[in-house]
Amino acid sequence: MDFASLTLFLQAAIIGVLIAAPVGPIGLLTMQRTLERGLAAGLATGLGAAAADAVYGAIGAFSMRWLIDLLASAKTPLALGGGALLLVLAWRTWHAPVAHTAAPARDARGLLGLASGTFALTLANPATIVSFIAVFGSLGGGQQAMPSPLWMVAGVLAGSAAWWLLLTGAIAYQRRRFTPTWRQRINQASALLLGGFALWQWVQLV
Repeated sequence: MDFASLTLFLQAAIIGVLIAAPVGPIGLLTMQRTLERGLAAGLATGLGAAAADAVYGAIGAFSMRWLIDLLASAKTPLALGGGALLLVLAWRTWHAPVAHTAAPARDARGLLGLASGTFALTLANPATIVSFIAVFGSLGGGQQAMPSPLWMVAGVLAGSAAWWLLLTGAIAYQRRRFTPTWRQRINQASALLLGGFALWQWVQLV
């Protein structure tokens, strides 16, 4: 890796952190699942979003104009589908039974399901790609010899994954302090917020 590639990788990693860090439905799900089911479940949730960020990063880095136009034209069905998925998650979170002790989730199939769910949910938000295109365009502009776009994609993935690891690790460290009563309240509050995110996503289409 030469200096230009390293610089591009680090810049993209910072972008990955900045895009992953704001609290939204994915962040809320990640925190709730970490608190209720442990580090593995929370990290799987976050890494699903990181993989989707990398996909959108690749679209922006490689300037796939045809795919960008396709996503823009599919904004309404994607928003409707993403909102519906959020409502389903809100319903399940509200009605999820709270065990007396927070049992960690380690089943590989279950963890893959958590990751794939947030992967699809993140991809269902086409507004994310606008940020990637704008920022990646500024990174690429003004450089005479542009390093491989793969360094951008790798940086976004690394930065986003690092954020989710930090967040879930911090919550997992404190999760035993929460009683079942408090975890039930947090689940219900999370469900209401997820439902609110879904409705807001639909309102924006009007």
